[in-house]
Amino acid sequence: MGSAIPRIVDSTNLAQRTYPFWLKSTPKGKSSNLHFVGICELLKESSKCTPPGLSHTVLITMSQTTLLEEVVQWKSWEEHIHVLKIITDMFLPHLSQSELEDECFSKVLPKVEKMFNRLMEEITNQVGGLSSHNTELHSFLRNILQLMVQVLEVLSGCVRHVCSFEEAPALDTIRSLPSCVLKVLRNTFQHCKESGEVYCGRLSLVGDLLQGLFKEAYSLQKGLMELMDSISLENTASEDDVSDVITVIHSLLDICSVISHLDIALHANTWKFIVKQCVKYGSLVEERLRHGDITSCLCDDLLASFHSCLELAGQISQVGPQVAHSPEYKLFQKTTKMCRFFANTLVHYIKEFKAFLSKSCRRFHQLYLQIVSKFPPSLCSPVLPSPLSEELSGAALVPMDALLSQLLPLRPFAESVLNPSQQLSPETELPHCLLLVNVMGQFPSHPDEALQLWYDGSHFPEDTPRLPLFRALFQSFRRCCAERRVPVLLPGVMMKGQAQGKVTLHHHVCVMLCARVASLPPEHFPLLERSLLEAVLQPDTQTALLATDVWCFMARYGTADLCLHHVLLTAQLVKWCGGQCYQLVHLGLLLRRMLFLMTPNHQMELVERFPPSQGENLPVWCHILLRALSHDARQRVEADVITITNTTVTDWQQAGYKLGQLDQVNIALLSLLMVVRGESPEAECGSSALRIISQLWVGMCPSQVQTHPSIQCTLRLLLSMSAILVKSFDPQVICQALVCVGALVSEKCPDDLLLAALDFLASLGKVFIPLDSQSQVLPRLSDLFGALLAERSWLINQHALEAFAHFAEVTNHEEVISQSLSSEDTKNKVVNFLSKTINAQESLETRLERLRLETSVLERHNNRLETNEETAASAGDDQSTADTEPCPKRARQETSVEEEYRLYLQTAESALRALQTLVEGRATDTVIPSSTPVPAPPPHWVTSRLQELQTLITHISTARPPNR
Repeated sequence: MGSAIPRIVDSTNLAQRTYPFWLKSTPKGKSSNLHFVGICELLKESSKCTPPGLSHTVLITMSQTTLLEEVVQWKSWEEHIHVLKIITDMFLPHLSQSELEDECFSKVLPKVEKMFNRLMEEITNQVGGLSSHNTELHSFLRNILQLMVQVLEVLSGCVRHVCSFEEAPALDTIRSLPSCVLKVLRNTFQHCKESGEVYCGRLSLVGDLLQGLFKEAYSLQKGLMELMDSISLENTASEDDVSDVITVIHSLLDICSVISHLDIALHANTWKFIVKQCVKYGSLVEERLRHGDITSCLCDDLLASFHSCLELAGQISQVGPQVAHSPEYKLFQKTTKMCRFFANTLVHYIKEFKAFLSKSCRRFHQLYLQIVSKFPPSLCSPVLPSPLSEELSGAALVPMDALLSQLLPLRPFAESVLNPSQQLSPETELPHCLLLVNVMGQFPSHPDEALQLWYDGSHFPEDTPRLPLFRALFQSFRRCCAERRVPVLLPGVMMKGQAQGKVTLHHHVCVMLCARVASLPPEHFPLLERSLLEAVLQPDTQTALLATDVWCFMARYGTADLCLHHVLLTAQLVKWCGGQCYQLVHLGLLLRRMLFLMTPNHQMELVERFPPSQGENLPVWCHILLRALSHDARQRVEADVITITNTTVTDWQQAGYKLGQLDQVNIALLSLLMVVRGESPEAECGSSALRIISQLWVGMCPSQVQTHPSIQCTLRLLLSMSAILVKSFDPQVICQALVCVGALVSEKCPDDLLLAALDFLASLGKVFIPLDSQSQVLPRLSDLFGALLAERSWLINQHALEAFAHFAEVTNHEEVISQSLSSEDTKNKVVNFLSKTINAQESLETRLERLRLETSVLERHNNRLETNEETAASAGDDQSTADTEPCPKRARQETSVEEEYRLYLQTAESALRALQTLVEGRATDTVIPSSTPVPAPPPHWVTSRLQELQTLITHISTARPPNR
């Protein structure tokens, strides 16, 4: 297998002792063949190193090439090393710079590289049998490692010799040296890195030699980098010289991936050298560098050190503050410095070579998101002590702003960030939103070209799809559903010298958007308006509210004419929206808020353009607040709404309460509700509204509510207006309302109806029920509160608690309170609510998990709403196309004849039963209890009217339809 390493003769001392004439006889610059004569004489004296069969005469006569070829044929590695040391110690110093490559390096170093590879292969082949018991193999492998160390020492000697020249050498005079050294270094570091696997738990047997091997390799690489740093190339450098520099850079890049976990200092110094060389020879090498690999490795190393910091910080935080001077904290500080170094190095590299980094922009985008996601306010960020978090933030998070500043002008980066089809994980949704906000914040320091790149989006089919910035930000904000509901908090803007406070994500984004709107060039406003309208018309209410906030700022910041234009546009959109949909709700909110920003003259112009006296304009006035209007405009709107509502309701009653006309009645009632909310009940419009509402309560039939959504809408509006005007109601109207509410509660009905009913019930606390009506009203009120407080729906239950608390706080009828709390469970819930007792505290992890699950449900719901709207719009387009040539006869759009019969009979029955309650005061199965005392006698004219109704009923029942 091999023998022990023989005694190595000190070749330098031997040469000085035996051949002083040789060291002095060869003038500098003469032929090196004379030097080889001296080497051969030296080999003759060193008999132990002379291979068998190689005579002195042969050595004297052979050329240097023949000598080297013969050396390769030797069977002993020790012979190779000894000759190499002789060459580097005695032959190399007498070569001029111009002779280094041709006379020595090009001949010797390729053989050195092959020999080193064979040594590595020998270890791989033999290491499987290594053990403390196999002393022969143990000694053999240790000898191999010692030889590898000596090879590195020889190469280090070469590097030191080249560095010893007064003038830096030309690259072509040492071309083989960097190539050989780098290949040997990579193999060495790779062997050290994989030593745990290579030696399979027997590392202790060779650990000291591996440590020495790494130390020597460390020194060799440091020397090589110093040598290369001293060399400079002119702009007229040859192609070979440029290729050599690029080879050195790329080889060290490969070494970086190996040493990343071996030594922090070596890793950092290697990266410093790589980037320095890239910048130093910028124009010479920039088109041939592997920019993608360089930046990818920098990103990997940055993330690796960043995650190491997070892991160490987590370990330190678990131990406590007493570890400020512990080894873990010192390691954390070192790793943090490396993190800062990689971040700053990446920024510097991007700054120098951004024109060549188009393919890496997507990676930079992901890097930004990955780092920002690990800092507050991200929901997935770890909880760290403040000092550690601040130190890590300065190392990794702060450089991200500089990174973004360098990347912002790059089109590929904008295309990656604004990609409409990108799929982000839930952890990176908030960082992406904050990235878009930060992009807007950096615009003042960038030229108009960058602003146009981000604001305008893509225009042509051949362009990579790119959303306009405002549109992308609204979409990103919409996806941060869980963060908005927590809510996460961000640093606010300093106001009037006050310290920064924490604000919600909505507040933070809104402030930044408004700041950009204030400085936005005019040519970008059309896209801004389009983005705002799109955000208002999507189903997520908080995103629509954000867009409304920005729109109102734009209307307030701009001219009065601009505000008028936007109000007229919004009003027309509201008028076009048919039925109840989320778009109508959002547009109504926008219209309602912008009315406050209009001048009085423009408000009157709005009234003239959309007069409330015309029924087709009532959908517009359903969404206004009277206090937003000037005095004149307010009086005009109030008078018109009261008049048209009264006319609409009267016409509906005279037409026989046709179900097909109920939608118009509801629109009129909704307009009336807005008037009622803006006035006191004692005002003239309040008394007019009271008469209309009282008439409608008398004709309301509970059994129809479950069947017809339009009647549900009517009942909801009646309940809302009744809650405002309840003090002016006759007790019998209140009783009729409670009868309807009781019929609803006993069956499953929509939640919005129950919420309106709770508002009405809460308002009854302000009313004193007369003694003669208490027996009809108070028991029903207690039963309703008891039933609603026992609701399992958390939404209804919460509002029931609030309504009951409000009622109990102001009512004079305290018996209702005790009678409502009939069960012990209900009583406990009310007591806990009033005392603000929390029964179970939800942990942060559980809450976040619940919010994530709810977010997915809400998002599916919103997507379903949008899909349904798109389908309806598509169907509408198809219908409009089909309607280009109308059918000769259209189907009637109203209800069927049978449905109308049922509706009229139910209405008549409801009215007659209410009348029976007044006349008899005794129980029926749907009105009041049997124990109710008999009320006062009815007026004298009631009998005659009843007889007229009896005659009408007889006539209807005996009438026959005409022959057709």
